[in-house]
Amino acid sequence: MFPQLRKLEEKYNKELVVIGVHSAKFISEKETQSIRKAILRHHIQHPVINDKDFLVWQAYTIRAWPTLVIIDPVGKVLDVHAGELHFEALDKIIAGILAEYDSEDQMDRREMAFKGEAEPALPLSFPGKVLAVESTGQLFVADSSHNRIVVADLGGRLQYVIGSGNAGLKDGSFRDAQFNHPQGLAWDEDVLLVADTGNHTIRMIDFANNMVETIAGTGAQALEYHEGGFCRDVALNSPWDMAIWQDVLYIAMAGFHQLWAFDLASGLIQPHAGTGQEGIQDGALDDSRLAQPSGITAHEGRLYFADSETSSIRIADTDPSGMVTTMVGKDLFAFGDRDGIGQEVLLQHPIGLTYYDGKLYVADTYNNKLKVIDPTAGSSTTLIGSGAMGQENGPFSTATFYEPSGISGARGKLYIADTNNHAIRVADLFTMQVETLKLRGL
Repeated sequence: MFPQLRKLEEKYNKELVVIGVHSAKFISEKETQSIRKAILRHHIQHPVINDKDFLVWQAYTIRAWPTLVIIDPVGKVLDVHAGELHFEALDKIIAGILAEYDSEDQMDRREMAFKGEAEPALPLSFPGKVLAVESTGQLFVADSSHNRIVVADLGGRLQYVIGSGNAGLKDGSFRDAQFNHPQGLAWDEDVLLVADTGNHTIRMIDFANNMVETIAGTGAQALEYHEGGFCRDVALNSPWDMAIWQDVLYIAMAGFHQLWAFDLASGLIQPHAGTGQEGIQDGALDDSRLAQPSGITAHEGRLYFADSETSSIRIADTDPSGMVTTMVGKDLFAFGDRDGIGQEVLLQHPIGLTYYDGKLYVADTYNNKLKVIDPTAGSSTTLIGSGAMGQENGPFSTATFYEPSGISGARGKLYIADTNNHAIRVADLFTMQVETLKLRGL
């Protein structure tokens, strides 16, 4: 909704005031500091209320996220709409209201200017995903709020900065190309594939020619579910993470509540798992329900994915006749922080995961921890983190993170995108120590 509201605010800057009301579902989201970070990450300029006790929610009898309440110039509620609305529909509503109240001379066009705070300039800004490639010794970072991709060696020595830093959709040279809040990364021989989330596209970074090219998506957000088609003709919806298995790029398509499959040879892209209805329902791929899948990793014909809104870790077969099953997780409102086996386990909005050396490592984002899951036993245990928000290095048991969202393993270490700390953290699985990576040259 944020891009749609931003367009409205720009078009009706003297007629429309947007006030965000944050009525948190997850425990972590009730913290004012976490809301502040989210405001900065999404570049929100309008006022936001922390409705942690659901007082505003109850006063307006809200029942779902998101809900839009439209209030007229004299304070009367005109409409309450549950669910997302795209710009065109919202624009039509606002234009109609303006026409009516202008005719009655009830519009007040005194400008209300809001200016949000800004965090100090840092080498990284809310990095979302990270990819460590063992064969090349490289580290790829989605420097999401800087709208660029940073490439270094595994020791942190800078190699490339890809993207101008300006939000946009532009192909071309590493210096001139533009991204919009990129997230997921996948390595395919000599090219890096990028889930350019804000542009609803998949981009390819060609290191042989130092060029960026859009390979899937139209650049517009899909307005409805569809069956896919040729990659450049299909509108996508918030691709968040990706994994490659046997020349097929599997995409955690958060906006569709689905996994998609992109055949890189034929150019065909289409849904792979999930009906598009939000929920947690196992079964045949095309009959399952997912909820905002935001992390994905592949191993031996199985896709492990973080179904963030249900705080679950699930498995989808790559075989089109396969199934979706749930390893950890229960429903949309079952979350917390509890180790155990299977249904005993509680996570809180995990966003990142990676399969490494026989285990699943999970960025349990809203618990500010890293968990390790045994795929065979279905057991989940806390690996790193005290649960407190912070950036403390040191032993696994006392180290702290702040909403880690990406994780990747290589050469005995885990590389973690510690999103709200604007940092890449490195966890050594042998010494069991955490340190903050110094990106030299950035």
